[in-house]
Amino acid sequence: MKPGLEGVIAAETVLTHVDGARGIWWLRGHSLGELVADHGFEGAVALLWDGFAGEGLTRDDILATLGDGRIAAFERLPHWLAAAGHRPLSEAMRLLFAAIPEGSTPGAIAAAVPVGLAALIRGRAGEPPVAPDPALTTAADFLRMAAGAPASAASAAALDAYLTTVVDNGLAASTFAARVIASTRASLAAAVLGGYCALTGPLHGGAPGPVLDMLDEIGSVDKIDAWLEQALARADRLMGFGHRVWKRRDPRADALKATLRRLGPDAGRIAFAEEVERRAIAALHRLKPDRVLETNVDFYTSLLLEAIGLPRDAFTPVFALARTPGWLAHALEQQKTGRLIRPAAAYIGPHPHPRAA
Repeated sequence: MKPGLEGVIAAETVLTHVDGARGIWWLRGHSLGELVADHGFEGAVALLWDGFAGEGLTRDDILATLGDGRIAAFERLPHWLAAAGHRPLSEAMRLLFAAIPEGSTPGAIAAAVPVGLAALIRGRAGEPPVAPDPALTTAADFLRMAAGAPASAASAAALDAYLTTVVDNGLAASTFAARVIASTRASLAAAVLGGYCALTGPLHGGAPGPVLDMLDEIGSVDKIDAWLEQALARADRLMGFGHRVWKRRDPRADALKATLRRLGPDAGRIAFAEEVERRAIAALHRLKPDRVLETNVDFYTSLLLEAIGLPRDAFTPVFALARTPGWLAHALEQQKTGRLIRPAAAYIGPHPHPRAA
């Protein structure tokens, strides 16, 4: 028995190869750097969905599909938005996913997330939803709908790089949840709802916001060492460091760090964050020299999303926006090639008492 199913092979996939021991991340044979530079988010989705939601899919195909889907999703906002508007954002997102009609196509499901999330963000400020522009990329249109004004090219490119970087990561907890649901032949809408619910846990998608809370608490360079010493003495978890899969440095962290740098030298308080990163890694190595505890994707995710103006409680929902096409790809693959997922459990409870003679 392996707690957490660590190391257990639960599926064969053509989608993403993640080798945490060697620091490798591939999406259908494409490296992360190639994917961000040459394909972008819609191109990555085309690669993930090709053969499952169409044949020979291209970036332009996905741009058109998601653009049309955003128009349809905007028209459905009155069906659920009023009921969700007064709830916390993470909770409101559950209603967004639950309101996706049964039998929706992958494109319709993926397109519903940026439209609904942007409407929720604007609603908190007492502003009405902004209609989508189907000609834009997902990143550019989401930022425009959320802010009510066109995003800068730099901000749209930064968000596109983020969405591409986290679109899939193998059998993460949320992806496995989506595959389990899909294995029952439940709908794709049900699968992504389950994926989102798994993502909201603090051990999965709920970590980027607390990275900023940690940086706020440290405050300045002169307080880093004392703060780290006290936190590690309490055995506190350092947010943004360490990962269940990535035993070496998470390549997605470096991709997002490079993206943040392209926003400018002052973007995302990067100089302060890099100093915290350097000293935290050194402190963790001194404390646990037998373990590799490097920066993970959450650290630079938080800085990047803050730099482009998104509120902290939107970080996990934006993660869901990015990961939804990945959940859909795995759900489609599971439905096409897999069996009902039904592992066994080793019973360790009490045995019945024998009847008295």
